[in-house]
Amino acid sequence: MPKRVLSGTVVSDKLDKTIVVIVTRQVRHPKYKKIIKRSKKYSVHDEANKHNVGDIVTIQECRPYSKNKKWIVFDSKEKSPASKEQLGNKE
Repeated sequence: MPKRVLSGTVVSDKLDKTIVVIVTRQVRHPKYKKIIKRSKKYSVHDEANKHNVGDIVTIQECRPYSKNKKWIVFDSKEKSPASKEQLGNKE
């Protein structure tokens, strides 16, 4: 069975080796046929702690690391401009 791959935005990086990624999808309402946005948060393992809030990442399903953490960072699509500015302000 292939592992699921999802894409989303990092909303929290306060935990050690863990980021929270929100994945948004669009579904059609069964009765009214309107397109609705549905979102879900995933706890994702980030070994190097290199992803910041606002980054767009691709996550992949894996073995359980903890009770809620069953995903790893598969690919990093783009860095958020806010994270680059934060690095500049710390110098």
